[in-house]
This record gives sequence, C-alpha cells and structure tokens, in this order.
Amino acid sequence: MTDGSLHYSPATELARRIRDRSLSPVELMKATIARAEELNPRLNAICTSTFEAAIDQARAAEAIVMRGEALPPLHGIPTTIKDLALTRGVRTMAGSRVFAQRIPDIDHAHVERMRTAGMISIGKTTTSEFGWSGVSYSPLTGITHNPWKHGMNAGASSAGAAVCAAAGIGPVHQGSDGAGSIRMPAALCGVYGIKPSHGRVPYYPMPQNGLISHVGPVSRTVADSALMLQAIAGPDDRDMTSIDAAPEDYVARLDEGIAGLRVAYSPDLGYLQVDDEVAACVREAVNAFEDAGCSVEEVDPGWGDPTDMEHCLFSVTIAMMWGGFEAEWGERMDPGLVAMIHHGRRFSATDYTRAAGGRLLYYDKVRSFFERYDLLLTPSLSVAAFPADRLIPEHWEQHQWDWLRWAGFSYPFNLTWLPAATCPCGFTKVGLPVGLQIVAGRNRDLRVLKASRAFELARPWSQHRPIP
Repeated sequence: MTDGSLHYSPATELARRIRDRSLSPVELMKATIARAEELNPRLNAICTSTFEAAIDQARAAEAIVMRGEALPPLHGIPTTIKDLALTRGVRTMAGSRVFAQRIPDIDHAHVERMRTAGMISIGKTTTSEFGWSGVSYSPLTGITHNPWKHGMNAGASSAGAAVCAAAGIGPVHQGSDGAGSIRMPAALCGVYGIKPSHGRVPYYPMPQNGLISHVGPVSRTVADSALMLQAIAGPDDRDMTSIDAAPEDYVARLDEGIAGLRVAYSPDLGYLQVDDEVAACVREAVNAFEDAGCSVEEVDPGWGDPTDMEHCLFSVTIAMMWGGFEAEWGERMDPGLVAMIHHGRRFSATDYTRAAGGRLLYYDKVRSFFERYDLLLTPSLSVAAFPADRLIPEHWEQHQWDWLRWAGFSYPFNLTWLPAATCPCGFTKVGLPVGLQIVAGRNRDLRVLKASRAFELARPWSQHRPIP
C-alpha cells in the first residue's frame, strides 16, 4: 500500500492491517506525519506538533505487535487531540494568548482512554479562543482554512480536527461540542462527527460549562467514529454526570438497518432561517430514509424558539469562565468573545435561574417529542462555509457576537443532552459541503450511529476528497 492510499484509509482497515502485520505502525505514522508536514503550512490545522514523540510511540507499538501481545482496538492509529483538551507534558493553549505557554501535568479522561485504546497523537488541533465561536479563527493561531476552499470557515471549535479528517491527516480525531463544536466543523468540512449523549464519554476534569459540553469523534466514516466512541465511552466516577453503563457494541451492530423507524424531518425547527442551497441538499437527503424503509413526516417540533434562553445561558457561562481575563488580556482577545462577555454580565442571578428553569421545561418538550419519533432530521447548519475572517456570513443580519444565529440547529441538543451527528449530504454550486443532522432520544447513541451508517450506504461520501 502506497503512502497516498494510506491517507484516506479508514481506521477500521488500518487497525486490521496492523493486527495481521501487513502494515507497520511506523510506516503508517511516517506517512501521516509526512502528510501533515506537507499540508499543515497552508491549512493551519495543527498548532502544536508532537511528531517525534509519535514516531517513538509508533516504534513501541510495532514492538508490541511483533511480540504477539494482545492489541487494543485502535493500536497504532494516528490521531490528534483538540487544543482545549489537557495533555500531560504537551502545550495546551486553548486558542488563546492567555494560555500560550501552558503545559498541563495531567490528561483529560478521554485523552487517557485514547491512549489506552492504542491511539497515537501527532499533535494538538486548532480551536477558536477558548472554543467560544463556530468560526475557525483565534487571535493566537489565526485562520484554520477549510480544505475545500482556502480562506473559508472550517467551523469550530473543533476546527483542526475536522480539517485533518477531511484532508487525510489521520483517519479519526478527538473533538468536543459545547454548542455544536463537533457538528459544525464536520459539516463545513464534509466529514462525519457525532456528539454522543451527555455523560457517554466522561469529562474529567470537567470544564465549568460541563453541563452542556460533550466529547466525541470526528472522522471520514461512520464506522471509524463508532470504533473510537466505543473505546472512549463508559462510566467514570470522577465525572458525576457519566452514564453508569458500558456502551453498546456500536461496531458490531452498525449495519442492523433502520427499517420501520418513525422519522421526523424539520427543515427549520419552526423558527430558523436556512439558505436555499443548504435546504435543498438536506431535503433531497431525507429521501434516503424513506428508501431505507422508514416512515418520514415533515414537522414543526413545536418546542418554541429558545434563542433568548440560549443567549442568557451561553453568554453568562462565557462571562463566568473567561471574563476574569479581560482586564489584563482584553485587547489581545477575540473582540467577539469580549463583546459576549460584556453581554453576559448584563444578566442578573434571577435572569440566569429563570433561563435554567426554562431549560428544564424545554427538555421536557423535546423528551416527549422523542416518544413519538425515533429520529429527527434537520440541516446541520443554516449555511455553507463563508470567509473565515467573518463571524457571520455577509448576507445575514450582523451581530457583535451572536454566531449562533447561523448555527441554531446545534445548541438545542447540547441543552437537552441528546445524541446528534452530522453526515455529509451534498455540495453547494461552488463545491462547499452541506451537512444533514441526525438526532435521537437521550442515550440512543447506537440509533444515531445506525441511522448515520444507513445514510452513508445510501449516499456515500468518502469518495469526495478536497485534497488528492
């Protein structure tokens, strides 16, 4: 197998070949690093490389193979770790000048599990500052470029993870999602991403916005995400919200099909604006579910418009987490982030408590909806990629900080802890990817994976590659 064919090989195949000794972990790692060295100067997806350490770990992984020892599921598979995740001994900047020199002495729990599963990181991937926005820019690392068109938004905050997946710099990558930060970059870069149910992957140390943040994979295929998710999921008492049950066998059950499922399709959740080209791609994609034997109904979910509640909860949380740095660092921080911090400070404790109560009522509406339907299909985003030096597309109403207006399909499922994935479902006339979001009831992660896999089989996407 040539280096070129390794770039877009799925992790499932690479792991099998490492097991049967037809592929050396060192050969694979060298090819992956060469790809990163070739492409990263123009994509800007990796902000801190760990290439030398990765080669050393690959040599150790190869020695284990040659000794005939039992291998973990992702043994020798190259990956990356998002720059919001703590990594022991490796710089973790969070996209901010505030933490430009920070070197943690611990790993996040999901990083520990990635290592235990045999994954080898080649570096930290770029993120918007503190992960605050959906645009692939930070004042520290600059623009991370969409591989489908230079200068365009690759999404955030897991920007570098999605770009690496799309560009063939490793098959599967770690992302996190506090308001769409796995699904947005995956959709804009034409790859797959899943935000599992809250607590499915333990988050420790838990960030202060931990009650909306989720950890999950970004990959080119559904099976690769299923493989990684199964490896990092499972209970951990250090995270008080972790689900006290082992994950189902995602990989073995992936192809069970979805015939007979009751599927709701909502083009706008009853209140969101969507660009015409995006809406058309998603509408056509929904037909694949009827072809797969599902009963599909177009609906307005009837949950109401949660925008005011989202504005309060999101901006107050951001102000609480990062507002303390403004006095010293404000002029060197992202102006949109500073504007959001100022907005969050306008709310009173009563306002925030009222919004938190509204979240509980909102969840109850969503929960009852999924008693009637097995799946919900929506656009992943209201727009395709736009210039990454903008917070909001030029043809949309402008705002100092509210990028949620073009990403409104994401945050409702962070608030409600539901599993949600994005699948590539087409392209605009100028060749920019469009995403289909698949959502299921809480803890129905396997159902989302199976539906994603059924759609992938019906409308294959991995043959579309932005970079040869």
